[in-house]
Amino acid sequence: MKYVIATILAAVIAIPTSAQTLPKPPSAGEMAQRKVKTLTALLNLTAAQQQQAQTIYGNAAKSEQTLRAGEKEAREALRAAVRNDDTSAIDQVAATLGQSMAESTAIRAKADAAFYQILTAEQQSKLSDLESQHLAPFDFPGGPGGPPAMGFH
Repeated sequence: MKYVIATILAAVIAIPTSAQTLPKPPSAGEMAQRKVKTLTALLNLTAAQQQQAQTIYGNAAKSEQTLRAGEKEAREALRAAVRNDDTSAIDQVAATLGQSMAESTAIRAKADAAFYQILTAEQQSKLSDLESQHLAPFDFPGGPGGPPAMGFH
C-alpha cells in the first residue's frame, strides 16, 4: 500500500515538471515579416516593395499590439462585471471592446490601402484575382467557413 501511495505521489509531483511550456506568440515584427514573405511569394514583390511593405505592416502590427493590451484589461473588467451581475458595466465594457475592434479593423484596412498603393497595376490585378478566389493572404479571418475578409489582410 505504501508503494502504491508513493508511486501516485511521485507521478503527481512529476506532472508539472513534464508539462511543456506554450510557445511565445510572434512579435509585431515577426508577424509583419511573415505577411511580407507571403505577399512576396504571391505577388513577386521587388526588394523596395518588400521594404515598404515591412514598414507598413510592422507599424500596423505595433499599433494593434497597443490595442490588445487595452483589450486584455477590458476583458478582465468584463469578467468582473459578469461575476457581479453589473449590467451597466457589461454594456460599458462591451462598447469599449467594440470600439477596439473597430480601431483594429481600421488599422488593418489602412495598412492594406497603403500596401495596395505600392503595387504595380499587374500586381494589383493579380491580388484582385486572388481575392476573388479567396486565396489572398490572410483572407480567412474566421477560418474556413468564417466571416468573409474585408480586405487582403
